[in-house]
Amino acid sequence: MPSLDTSSLVFLVFSLLFSVEARRLVESDQTEQPLLFQYHNGPLLSGKISVNLIWYGKFKPSQRAIVSDFVASVASSKPTTAQPSVATWWKATQKYYQLSKKPSSLALSLGLGSQILDENYSLGKSLTTQQIVELASKGAQKNAINVVLTSADVAVDGFCSSRCGTHGSASGSRSSSSGHSKFAYIWVGNSETQCPGQCAWPFHQPIYGPQNPPLVAPNNDVGLDGMVINLASLLAGTVTNPFGNGYYQGPKEAPLEAASACPGIYGKGAYPGYAGDLPVDATTGASYNAHGVNGRKYLLPALFDPSTSTCATLA
Repeated sequence: MPSLDTSSLVFLVFSLLFSVEARRLVESDQTEQPLLFQYHNGPLLSGKISVNLIWYGKFKPSQRAIVSDFVASVASSKPTTAQPSVATWWKATQKYYQLSKKPSSLALSLGLGSQILDENYSLGKSLTTQQIVELASKGAQKNAINVVLTSADVAVDGFCSSRCGTHGSASGSRSSSSGHSKFAYIWVGNSETQCPGQCAWPFHQPIYGPQNPPLVAPNNDVGLDGMVINLASLLAGTVTNPFGNGYYQGPKEAPLEAASACPGIYGKGAYPGYAGDLPVDATTGASYNAHGVNGRKYLLPALFDPSTSTCATLA
């Protein structure tokens, strides 16, 4: 399983610049070799999985709704949902299950689970990686992904300097029949005041590279819309590489996964510093590429298509 810091470093880069390998996917030079994605024969998450949200610090109810609506949108099959939808984006992960040729891995159903509020900063405002795992352990540990979301005034080891979020697994409570089981978790920080140029791009000016004007955030919240991008990327990486032996490219210690293999790509024509050609809301001027439940709009990263070795975008 990849270490937390190094795997998250790769994830940070996706918000800023194309990696050499990912750039090969979008360059027109046909002599470039496609990115080789490999399946390492480990388990993928399957069955009914609840996504539990653990809110650490101060979040407004309207901010929590942005994220909870996104998670609900992933599993939404409502025919009234405008296209392209978040659910359509998520269906791209099914190709990984089909290629794995493991019958037990063919059925994955995500749903919004419980939400836990820790508004009193029970572990303080400066968290270690182990404390993130401790917070993640507060959620149900069976058939679940526990997502820790830290508010803008919470510092986390490596946040901004080397990562915007991470995913991993940890030992759960002891079961008399199976001993310690593992559960998957995700952490994402709100970068609005600490490092929006790193972790909330393209809704903020990047601190490096081309200085194109930032896009208007679809939910009018740079920090939370940035968190959705990072959560979406990590969610795709979690289900396709939950324990470090699923689908990834490159070294196990710093893998490129389903979304981090396509850094900075949101629409067709993307290049370093430019998110791509995207729809713009006529009323708000916000850029987006996916419709969600409750009339939401989101900007979601491209996902690597293992069947074509390309980065697939909704727009």
